[in-house]
Amino acid sequence: HCGVAGVIVEALAERGVAALMVANAPAAMAPWGGNRPLFGTDPIAFAAPLADGDPVVVDISLSKVARGKIMAAVQKGEAIPEGWALDADGNPTTDAKAAMAGTMIPLGDAKGTALALMVELLCAGLTGANYAWQASSFFDDKGDPPGTGQAIIAIDPDAFGPGGAERMALMADMVAGTEGARLPGRRRQQIRAGLLETGIPVEADLVRAIRAIGA
Repeated sequence: HCGVAGVIVEALAERGVAALMVANAPAAMAPWGGNRPLFGTDPIAFAAPLADGDPVVVDISLSKVARGKIMAAVQKGEAIPEGWALDADGNPTTDAKAAMAGTMIPLGDAKGTALALMVELLCAGLTGANYAWQASSFFDDKGDPPGTGQAIIAIDPDAFGPGGAERMALMADMVAGTEGARLPGRRRQQIRAGLLETGIPVEADLVRAIRAIGA
C-alpha cells in the first residue's frame, strides 16, 4: 500500500518539481459493463509547485467514492448511499457488506475504468508488479503479499524554459480568483495546519479497537 499518494507528490512539489503518481490496488472494480473486479480503486495524484504559495494537489481514486468509506459503514453497521457500489450479482446495493463482496462503481462510468486500465498498465504492466486481479487483499494476511505497484513521473518545471512555477501559479491564481471555486488540495492543507495546532481527534471506538489489539 503506497499510503496517501497526495502526500508523496506534495512533498516532491515542495522541492520544486511537478509530480504525477499512480498506484494500483487489489481488485475492487469491474471493467465498464462487466461484473468481475479486475481493477483496484487505483489512485491518481498530481502536485505542482507554485511560485507564490503552497502546491496544487490533486488526489483522487477512480471509484466513485473511496473504498474506505464502505469499510467504515461496515464497521458502524450503517447503510451506504445508492450509487456507490454493486453487489456480487451486479445489482445496485445500499448494504455495505454486500458492497464489499461486490464491486465499486467507477468515477465517470466508462471513463473511470479506462483510466484504471491505464493505471494498471503503468503500475504493473511496466514494472512487473501484480495486477489488481492477481493481488491479495490489503486488509488481511491471507496468501502472499499483495505485490501491487506504483509509478511516479517527476518533471522539472524549468526543463522547457525558465519560469515554470510562475506559469503554473498563473493558472492556479485564475482558478482561485473565480467566485465559488477552490484549488484542489487547499482544504486539506488548511485542515492539516489546524490539526498540527490542536491535535488529531480519534473516535472512541477506534481507540478501543487499537487498545484491544495491543492488550
